[in-house]
Amino acid sequence: MPDLNPTASQKDRHMTVATTTIDTLVVGAGQAGVAMSEHLSLQGVPHLVLERSRIAERWRTGRWDSLVANGPAWHDRFPGLAFDDVDPDGFAPKERVADYFETYARRFNAPIRTGVDVTSVVRNVGRPGFTVHTSEGVIEANRVVAATGAFQIPVIPAIAPEDTALHQIHSADYRNPAQLPAGAVLVVGAGSSGVQIADELQRAGRRVYLSVGAHDRPPRAYRNRDFCWWLGVLGEWDQAAMKPGREHVTIAVSGAHGGKTIDFRELAQQGMTLVGLTQSFDGHVATFQPNLVENLARGDENYLALLDAADAYVERNGLDLPPEPEARRVFPDADCITQPILTLDLAEAGITSIIWATGFAVDYSWLQVDAFDAAGKPQHQRGVSSEAGIYFLGLPWQSRRGSSFIWGVWHDAKYVADHIAIQRQYLEYREAAPVAHKKTANA
Repeated sequence: MPDLNPTASQKDRHMTVATTTIDTLVVGAGQAGVAMSEHLSLQGVPHLVLERSRIAERWRTGRWDSLVANGPAWHDRFPGLAFDDVDPDGFAPKERVADYFETYARRFNAPIRTGVDVTSVVRNVGRPGFTVHTSEGVIEANRVVAATGAFQIPVIPAIAPEDTALHQIHSADYRNPAQLPAGAVLVVGAGSSGVQIADELQRAGRRVYLSVGAHDRPPRAYRNRDFCWWLGVLGEWDQAAMKPGREHVTIAVSGAHGGKTIDFRELAQQGMTLVGLTQSFDGHVATFQPNLVENLARGDENYLALLDAADAYVERNGLDLPPEPEARRVFPDADCITQPILTLDLAEAGITSIIWATGFAVDYSWLQVDAFDAAGKPQHQRGVSSEAGIYFLGLPWQSRRGSSFIWGVWHDAKYVADHIAIQRQYLEYREAAPVAHKKTANA
């Protein structure tokens, strides 16, 4: 019976993993692990999913309180199940997203064991498969799928000041404005997390400084269609590789407050102080790169390019979608844009907190196999590792641009499961009949 609802006393009951030998072991029961389990089940592959905490735990406790999905409910889901209590064009709260994955796993009786930590995976010598050490015993598996995703270790850059008087946290540890001490806040990073947190703090009456780097800024919706729809019909989700030079470009989009296009100039007009990319700290003095105007301009270019592509698509296909000329309205530049701040004395500005919305790193230290490059990055083709029998799932750009999204993970999981099923067929091959003896020369 799958252990989908662990209790607080789980460790006290000395739970042991019932299956010590399994064909395929999936590590992680977030959206990637649940999708992987579904496709393996459909292929008839015996498997087990191990999760150190609860199903979709990061949606519950690894996000701030007010977070909602960045895509509308009709889009940010698996194909086999809709949100029955969220408007299709609405944005599901984080707890509802976590419940969705639990519900989905129950629909096909996913063999998930929670409260089990995987500590090491090593390839067997002289025999097939891998030996997997866990907090609840040893498992022998022919194949291992690392479905832990790419957002594992919060990254705070080395430039962070050592001033102990400053309250510094990563966005992964931010929950709500009341969590922070009184005073102004510097938010470093203007991707989806950074800009949403900055906006929430400003709405709560905080003085906010937002450090803006390179970013894409799509419209939340345009001509009565969400940007997710536009990227779909325009083929953008199917891009197979990131464009050169875009590796460090974040995306500024939000479903908060019913969904609204992120406009940094509008935020500045509302009182938020924008600065360029954070460069360094000298004591309590911060230095910012002089690239704020450039970063905003490139974000505008990205925004307008999508509007242009959408307009061309409407005209080309004769669609009856209402024009939206106000979408091209440009807010005037606030003083912080026309006269960018390059140095800032944090104490004089009343800044008492810094929130680092600076991304995550992966941690595959438990996966002790030859599947990584010199920088520790997984080596794979659409999730199929360079190490036979090892697979990855939940990585950004795993197969295409859409891989980072819920529905994209589901499709990537199908590809990996299909590959596993094919490999099983090869290994199960048996000759249909004995090999015929060669005829002698005199026969």
